[in-house]
Amino acid sequence: MKVLTTKNILIIGASSGIGAEVADRLTQAGANTITASRNANANVLWDATDPAADLNPILPEELHGLVYCPGSINLKPFARISDEDFLNDFQLNVMGAIRAIRQAIPALKRSGNASVVLYSTVAAKAGMNFHASVATSKRALEGLALSLAAEFAGSNIRFNVIAPSLTDTPLAAQLLSSPEKQEASAKRHPLGRIGRTDDMAGATLFLLSDDSSWMTGQILAVDGGLSTIKSL
Repeated sequence: MKVLTTKNILIIGASSGIGAEVADRLTQAGANTITASRNANANVLWDATDPAADLNPILPEELHGLVYCPGSINLKPFARISDEDFLNDFQLNVMGAIRAIRQAIPALKRSGNASVVLYSTVAAKAGMNFHASVATSKRALEGLALSLAAEFAGSNIRFNVIAPSLTDTPLAAQLLSSPEKQEASAKRHPLGRIGRTDDMAGATLFLLSDDSSWMTGQILAVDGGLSTIKSL
């Protein structure tokens, strides 16, 4: 993987799970890693659902990468999903990303070669029961990424999306709360296991690096084959 040591990378939602793994891997790779989250351990407290949240105090003159990690797993039967549920998921997954990107665009442009990585879900492509709210917001996030990839290609800002399947993170703890649940989840994936944070971090670092410099507007499925193949 081409060098990351000269890059300034902002990670939003780096306090746990995939975001924390990405931050650790970037730091190990020598990148200048800047973090923002609702956790006090971050460089700045930043609430993705707050329209007034301000990234400008921590943005460097040039920003080479932006990773937006906040997400939700709000699984309910459609009849029990309220308007508020849909709006809450949309605020976190889509509007938070929009606000972060809007604030970061000037610094991303000044770098001359930048990469933005967003996270969707396998459920945005593969219909899954009880996923109506999260799949709706994540599909909207994918549409946002494709539109921005087209709009900012001339500014050499790349936009790509990683679409994971179930990954062993604190966010998914309820779904993996017993050995039986873990085994059942693993069996649903053709590769026979659930995702790990290092799976997602590896893909993220690739998209941030110059090794992916000719990739933009892509939805990268990191899902153990769940979205595309079926074991017979």
